[in-house]
Amino acid sequence: MLLLIWGLRVVYRTLGRGVFFCRRCGGDREYRHRAGRRYMTVFFVPLIPLTKTGEHVQCLTCRTRYVTEVLKLPTTVQMQTALVDGMRAMVAIILRAGDPASPLSRRRAVDAVTGVGETGYDERALEADLGEPADTARPKIGVLGAQLQIEAREWCLAEAIRIAMADGPLTGAERTATEHLAALLGMTQAQAIGVIALTEQNLR
Repeated sequence: MLLLIWGLRVVYRTLGRGVFFCRRCGGDREYRHRAGRRYMTVFFVPLIPLTKTGEHVQCLTCRTRYVTEVLKLPTTVQMQTALVDGMRAMVAIILRAGDPASPLSRRRAVDAVTGVGETGYDERALEADLGEPADTARPKIGVLGAQLQIEAREWCLAEAIRIAMADGPLTGAERTATEHLAALLGMTQAQAIGVIALTEQNLR
């Protein structure tokens, strides 16, 4: 008499690997992207494919499983890169709108970029950024704004205003540039007006 031992088992296959931000670990970790399918097994060997069980992302450190949408979130490294690139782009735009040669504004601009983590940023790097076309700066600011909460966007805009006002009150061109930066960051006109007014008041 032949005894058949059968059952059900989910078999996973790896679709890809990479690095993502694991909320449970609280940092960037390696992951594997997997898809599962339920099989009927005979003598514990999967033979007959049945329904698919869906896809998931698994952290290789803590083994937590996430829905695949988690891969759309930026990693810590990507966020830091976006912050530095975005601030450098904002600095260049606001300086070009005023007096790019102003020592006070340039000093404030360098401090703003080093303050977000670009420790080697100096006058030479600033001059190179000022030479970049404005079209290359705008997408970087948009990427930055998409990753920030409204409070952080307001802080970035206030930094640009402080740079512009380092050598005196906002000029018409600087005010227009500030409103443009706010739009690139994803802020409304009302939010931009509020940040401008508050920053001006604090610096007077």
